[in-house]
Amino acid sequence: VPNAISVARVLLVAPLVAFIVGGRYREALIVLVVAGFSDGLDGFLAKTFDWRTRLGGLRDPAADKLLLVAAFISLSYAGLVPAGLMFIVVGRDVLIVAGALCYQWFIAPVTGEPALVSKLNTASQLAMLFFTLNRRTSSVSRRSALPSVGYSSQNGLPGAVADPIERIWSVSSAAVNGWPLIL
Repeated sequence: VPNAISVARVLLVAPLVAFIVGGRYREALIVLVVAGFSDGLDGFLAKTFDWRTRLGGLRDPAADKLLLVAAFISLSYAGLVPAGLMFIVVGRDVLIVAGALCYQWFIAPVTGEPALVSKLNTASQLAMLFFTLNRRTSSVSRRSALPSVGYSSQNGLPGAVADPIERIWSVSSAAVNGWPLIL
């Protein structure tokens, strides 16, 4: 079952890219949420019912990387993510995959669990994609790095939920990356 969920996540990449490039951000947000949920679900099922397989251990992170890389490239193409950030995300994942392939071919089979820092990185990238798409679903124009106090999205997250999270995300992104999230 977890392997089937990972395959389904890979199949969600094409509609996600099509929705982002087509400017259909609400639909893209829905696909991203389903994909993110499926990522947690397949891991939970594999661990809870001991349905872990070597193929699943490789397929799950590959599905994550494909989804994230495709989303970042699409959002950069649409002008919603700076090209420099997209190159950093894509370059990092290309290096990881190339390293894993070299290890597999020249040293030993790739095994083991992803490191906690890798899981946190995937979660933070999904969060950035989520907030980027959520901001685009809003009928309210939001041009500053810090959201307005009274914001309430009609199509995205309710303002009571989105505002505090987006404030923290915007400030931390600006501080860490040296550029404000202007979306």
